Amino acid sequence: MSANTPIRQWQGKHVWLVGAGHGIGEALAVKLAKLGARLTLSGRNADALQAVAARCGGQAHCEPFDATDDAAWQDVAARLDAQGGVDLVVLLAGDYRPLRAWEVTPEAARALTDVNLMAAFYLVAACAPIFRQRGKGGIALTGSVAGVGGMPKATVYGATKAAVNHLAQTLYLDLAPLGVGVWVINPGFVRTRLTAGNDFSMPALISPEEAADAIVAGFAQGAFDIHFPRRFTTVLKLAALLPRRAWFWLMHKTTGL
Repeated sequence: MSANTPIRQWQGKHVWLVGAGHGIGEALAVKLAKLGARLTLSGRNADALQAVAARCGGQAHCEPFDATDDAAWQDVAARLDAQGGVDLVVLLAGDYRPLRAWEVTPEAARALTDVNLMAAFYLVAACAPIFRQRGKGGIALTGSVAGVGGMPKATVYGATKAAVNHLAQTLYLDLAPLGVGVWVINPGFVRTRLTAGNDFSMPALISPEEAADAIVAGFAQGAFDIHFPRRFTTVLKLAALLPRRAWFWLMHKTTGL
């Protein structure tokens, strides 16, 4: 049972999307704008953000910054708070590199950890004190079903996403009793520029627009763990309860690796 208040009415809500320049972030921005949300769009590419803002029909303004810059998080969060605050911040920024165990380098591990995990800590440091003081607000982090269990080529990526899920669970324990919502978004395979380079089978591959629909539906249910597509992610979550030998067989069978 989740203590999150379902979000079914987006009209006038101020949502801060970080990682909104492409992929799921772009699709979610467009969908929320159509539902009447007021948006702040952030990401590294200012031109990409402006293009997304144009698709949002005047419902969005842009605050470009790098999600791995902790000082920038503090600056933007304080400025938005001074302007009336946000109702929900959604972290969608992330990176993925398919790496086998013998391909991992300290540089690659550091780069993926910075954007996939450290950015989440920077969000918490910048926003949790504000939301606690206000007694309202919400934080949504993006994990992945790759964090459910070991997967081929997800040597670093999967570890960061498992950590994001652990972080979200702990945030929920701390913040939900204070009236602050916490969600973790766990997509399966989504057709984006990050998955375009995969050379293995991606079961139940969906579009960014389908992902955005699933995220909004999850918020409407008040779900803590918003995972999709259910026909794939539910099977994985159940499979994670199996003995490790069965899980390893399933991963090799599914991906062909």
